[in-house]
This record gives sequence, structure tokens and C-alpha cells, in this order.
Amino acid sequence: MSSTDEKKLEIHSSTGESSGLEEHIALKRHTEEEIESSGLWYDKKRSIGLFSFRYSSAMTQIVMLAFVLFMTSGMFNSLSGIGASISDVATSDNANVALYSTFASIGFFGGTICNTIGVKPSLIFGGFGYALYAASLFVFNRVENKGFVIFAGAFLGLCAAVLWAAQGTIIMSYPTEDKKGRAIMIFWIIFNLGAVIGAIVPLANNIENQNTGAVSNGTFVAFIILMCLGSVIASFMLPMEKVWKTDGTRVMTQKHPNWKTELIGLWKLLISEPKILLLFPMFFASNWFYTYQFNDFNAGRFNVRTRSLNSLLYWASQMGGSVVIGTILDLKRFKRSTRARIGWVIVFVLGMGIWGGGLKFALQFDRWDVNAANPDALVPIDYTHGNYIGPMFLYMFYGAFDAIFQSFIFWTLGALSNNPKKTALYAGFYKGIQSAGAAIAWRLDAIAIPYMDLFGSAWGLTNGSLLIAAPLILFRITDTTEAEADGITQIMEDSELTVVKSTTDHVEEA
Repeated sequence: MSSTDEKKLEIHSSTGESSGLEEHIALKRHTEEEIESSGLWYDKKRSIGLFSFRYSSAMTQIVMLAFVLFMTSGMFNSLSGIGASISDVATSDNANVALYSTFASIGFFGGTICNTIGVKPSLIFGGFGYALYAASLFVFNRVENKGFVIFAGAFLGLCAAVLWAAQGTIIMSYPTEDKKGRAIMIFWIIFNLGAVIGAIVPLANNIENQNTGAVSNGTFVAFIILMCLGSVIASFMLPMEKVWKTDGTRVMTQKHPNWKTELIGLWKLLISEPKILLLFPMFFASNWFYTYQFNDFNAGRFNVRTRSLNSLLYWASQMGGSVVIGTILDLKRFKRSTRARIGWVIVFVLGMGIWGGGLKFALQFDRWDVNAANPDALVPIDYTHGNYIGPMFLYMFYGAFDAIFQSFIFWTLGALSNNPKKTALYAGFYKGIQSAGAAIAWRLDAIAIPYMDLFGSAWGLTNGSLLIAAPLILFRITDTTEAEADGITQIMEDSELTVVKSTTDHVEEA
């Protein structure tokens, strides 16, 4: 094959029943035998017990991605879910403000960074910030270095912005259209399994700790080690151009563009697709409620070992929530547009029901009621107390709803595009705006606004954002994504596209 030919992707006319993507232009399909005939180790099918897999398959890479997030963001979530994990709540809040402010600033351009340096390097780099943050909490427990904690939070914001942009690129562009719900479900289950297992660490280390507000040093050491493993796993992932989708086509990719091209592309996307603006309030709301749930509900009303147990149950419930919404969003008996409407109704009704159910508990206490300076402060709830069961189930429902809400956002974005360059930018918008909301919420908590205000704002933003997004979700989600409208035909003709040889080429050259 000549160097000129290597710059071109093989395309063919689709035959038989096809999606809108195939009607315009499609990567050449290959059979299982053709893929394995490449002679490359990662294209050979392997078996472990009852499971068979190909290292280069999109689903295998999605599972690996999930384990990267399992070790990094998942562990961070379990640590955050305890509520203020160090004794100084203000420092913990301010570190989160620094984290999410940086995340918001950089996150909006996270897709641009990911498109420029590549998905794999983004995941490797992104993982380091989590370990540094856990290390800063460990140092604070020993010498109370507030500046290090706040710096580590800001640096983690940069790392997380890049990591989540890469995650969004993979989760939205690797699966075929009919398997995006399943891919999101599998990712969310494994990702939150990390938070569940991570929550076992503080629970085990603090099982006898009924009174103090901070977790033990051993907890932080365990998190540092586990978080470092995330970057190690990312280093074993395949580059995008070597990954096969389940339909026998390659994942499309391009050579790393320059910054100017990417920034122009970011602006053009906003101008050409203003409909994405309807989802911005959902992005903003999607992490806002964490502040109330983690620092006000959990840390405000429970002792440290019960907070650790609550955190475990919260993330375990997320796994169940992701299974429910992922299954519904991939139901083959309904068209994609119908599934979008069903999903919207489910998320809206659950939001009203779960947050409405939380109102009674929210009305039972405020900041002064749980302030240590108050001689009549409420006794922190322990899991052995009789009044624990109701709040426990409420916290589990909060966790399940978080997974349902965020999985639905990812699915909606995936329904808007199959274009990996575009989905990277979508992910950047999502995580950047999400983090802006989180930064504001953490700052409001740091200046001690009433618990009830944070509860009400979380409920209002969650369901209000769904109403704003309704015109897009209910009426603009199509049954398939047209290639020309998605910009795929233009990308496939771009001279910067990376070469993707067919397995036939490999055989001929051999």
C-alpha cells in the first residue's frame, strides 16, 4: 500500500438495512476472521473461563477505561462521600472550590486538550492528580498544611478535566448506536464499584471511630496507592486507531490537530449547534447536589464510621441505578426517539419523588443544630441507632438518582453525535459546566449558607434543568445520527485523518 493510499480510509456502500450513518458513508466492515488474520496480538480473540474477548474490541477498551476511573475518580468519590475527610471543614470546602473552579475553567476546553494530546496520554496524565490530592490530605492530617491541600485541589481540577474529556470521547464514540446505553451502564457499574470498594477502606479503618470528624492516616495511604494504579492501567490501553467496534468497523480518529484548529472548532460547534445550550443547565446541576449530600446530609448528621457506611451504600446504589437506566435506554422494542422520551419522564418523576422524599429529613436540622459549639447540638446518628434506617434508604436513593441523571446526560450526548472529535468537545462542555456548578455549591457551603438553601437549590436545579432540556430531548433526538449532519463525511475527507489499514492489507503485506 502506498503512502498516499495509507492516508485514506476504505469506505463502501452499505447494503441491506442500515442506519443513517451507513447510508452516507461507513468504514469498511470486517468479519471476526478478517480481524484475527491481521496477525497482531491485540486482534486475536482470547478466553478466560467462560468469557472470550479481543483486546482491541471497543467494549474491552471501555472496560479498561472503567477501571482507570475505578482507581481514580471512583476512589476520590468514596473519599468525598464521607463528607469532610479532614478535621478542618473549611479547608476541605476551599480545596473543593479550588478543584472545581479549575475544573470548570479548564474543563470547558478539556475536549480541545484531549483532541490535541490524544486519549491515552490524557488518561495517564489525568490519573496523577487524584493521588496527589489524597497525599495532600495525608500531609494535612500530620502537619495541617492548608496551602498544599488547596493547591492539590486546583491541580486535580486540571487533571480531572483532561481525564473526563477522554472518558467522554471513548464512552460516546466507541460503542455502536444500539449499544451506547449498555456501554454507559457497564462503565458506570465498574466505575462506581471503585467507589464502593474505596468506601470499604475508610469504613474498615474507622469502624471503632465514633466521635472524631477526620479519617485515619492509613485510609489516605491506601487511597494514594490505589489512585496511582489508575494511570498504570491507562498506559496499557490501545490507541484509538487500533480499536474495533462491535460491527466490525474501526473507531475513527485523526492526527493530533494544532491548538488553533481545535479552538476554532470549539467555537464553530457552539455556533452551528445552539441546541446543545439547552443541556447546559443539566450539566450545571449534575454535581451541584453533591455538596448538600456529602457535607450537609452525611457529614452534618452522622458520625465518621456511619458516614463511611453511607458512602459505601451511596455508590453501591449508583450501580443499580445505572443498570436500570442503561437497560431502558437500549430497549430494542422502541425507537431511539421514543427511548429518549421515556428516559426523560423517568428521570423527571424520580427526581421529584426522591428529592420530595428528602424534604422531611432536611427540615429536621440546620447548621446550628449540628455545630459542636452548640451545647444542645444533636447527637450524631450511628448505624446502631433506631433512627438510622430511614435516612440510610434516602441516601441510597440519592446515589441511584445521581447515576440515572448523569447516565441519561451521557446517553443524550451520545445520541447527538457519533463523531469522536465532536463528542470530545461535548464532554468538555459537560464537565466544565458541571464543575462550575460544583465550585459554586462548595463555596456556598464554605460560607455556611443554610442547609435548607442548598437542599432547595439542588432540587430546583435538577428538575428545572430537565424542563429546560425537554425541547431537545423530547423533540430533537432522532432515530439515528446522519453522517453528513454529524460532520463525519467532512472528517473522513480531512487530510489529517490517521491511517486505518484494513486487515486485508495486513495479510497482503505479510
